[in-house]
Amino acid sequence: MQETLLKGIAHIDQFEPGTRIKSWLFTIMRNTFYTKHKVYTREAPGVNDCASARSITYGDQEWHLRSQEVHAAIGKLPPQQREVLVLIAILGVSYEETASICGCAIGTIKSRLNRARMSLLEDLGETSSATAVDSCANVPLPLGQTPSRRWWTMPMDAGNRR
Repeated sequence: MQETLLKGIAHIDQFEPGTRIKSWLFTIMRNTFYTKHKVYTREAPGVNDCASARSITYGDQEWHLRSQEVHAAIGKLPPQQREVLVLIAILGVSYEETASICGCAIGTIKSRLNRARMSLLEDLGETSSATAVDSCANVPLPLGQTPSRRWWTMPMDAGNRR
């Protein structure tokens, strides 16, 4: 976040008046993330074997396995669908802001989000979002955690933040 602001201040002359500064800064943050991720994957040999990268304790085994499955399924999504899913379902960005960040129409955003959700359900072996919720409802939560609203329970036309 600090790096985003520093880059934004350094390149304020490239900001176009009349546009949303929040979207402009978010684009800087997204591009910085992508650049750092590329560098990290190139320069990080043996990360999978590094003991310091592993979590010390896992929550309930079933939740941990399910979260790994969801993470892997999200990783298989095409980049455009993954970006829209993360922005709307995880970060809670509105459809309008997501369209501005991605540089496309709101209808395109809704379509990408729907395709991403359907792909995730298919990869996770679920027949519908209702069965995904039902199958998770019977799994006990790890100690100290409370149930929260999941991405698969979000209505498709929730245009604003959750």
